Amino acid sequence: MGTTAERSSIPVPATAGGWVELARTTLGSTSSSITVSNIPDKRYYMVLQNDLASGNVNWNFRVGNGSIDTGSNYSDRHSTNGGADTTSINANRIGDVLGNQPHDRFGVMYFANLASKEKLMQGHIMDYGVAGAGATTAPDRVEIVAKWTNTSNVIDTVQLLDDGTDVMAAGSELVVLGWDPADTHTNNFWEELASNQLGSETTLSSGTFTAKKYLWVQIYTANVASDNQAIYFNSDNSTNYSFRYSNNGGSDGTVTSNNTIQTAIAGGSGTYWSFTNMFIINNSSNEKLVIIHTNENTTEGASNAPVRTEVVGKWANTSSQITDIKIADGGGTQNNQQVGSFIKVWGAD
Repeated sequence: MGTTAERSSIPVPATAGGWVELARTTLGSTSSSITVSNIPDKRYYMVLQNDLASGNVNWNFRVGNGSIDTGSNYSDRHSTNGGADTTSINANRIGDVLGNQPHDRFGVMYFANLASKEKLMQGHIMDYGVAGAGATTAPDRVEIVAKWTNTSNVIDTVQLLDDGTDVMAAGSELVVLGWDPADTHTNNFWEELASNQLGSETTLSSGTFTAKKYLWVQIYTANVASDNQAIYFNSDNSTNYSFRYSNNGGSDGTVTSNNTIQTAIAGGSGTYWSFTNMFIINNSSNEKLVIIHTNENTTEGASNAPVRTEVVGKWANTSSQITDIKIADGGGTQNNQQVGSFIKVWGAD
């Protein structure tokens, strides 16, 4: 507050940097591995993985300092499609998830990268489904936590690989983002593409935004009419979507040939708020793969626990990129949303 003259004497704090792209490798031809080297030291990494199918391939991951560590210095715990956890200890890699399949895959992983501590990782990986492409099949998902037991070096090299003789297609890539408390850069990887907050009860959408390869979307909303929350893209609410979901850690359910991807599936009556966080791989010529996590406030008060929903979905369009996201009910109808509901979209190529 105050005049320009008054403000000129007040120190301006340095700009706090967000996620910045540190390095990436994109395959120019088929290969059994993708390696990203010479990664600058940051306290935290976000790794975006887009694996395009060229025959069967397993999902495996390694890290290292100076070179990839191929020793028995990894362990992980993962669940596939909401099933019982599987553990791997004293392994020479993280992974062997989703099987040996010829499917496009998308993953978002986070690493804590303190040199003196074991490097902890959490990730969410999906593919377009063991039964193949198209909206008639549901995608598959994996939740994974892992660690690299090195306690003397930071990670500066990461690798996605097949453990056999199969290969990934040209265009497959790893993108490594970094964040550190001391960062002051302004060249953030994620660019805000759309932001819409409702000042009155009406339908909610992002509006048209610039097409980007990677999308990060957050939604906070409640339908005025009681129903489940869903999304659809580019005004396409025909049966071109499928998804897999779990509520509160329960067994997975699947929905195919649907006109939306549901993001909140708690059911019940009443109007309640939900917060959704999602990532999308948005290649024009590939099915759009979506990873979603939602927290629903079904009943107010500290004596009532919220509902968590985990969803992976796909839009079977293979000819255009997502440039618009609409919020709807589970049946694909755009009901009015409450005042204060919002959608924000960030993106990057």
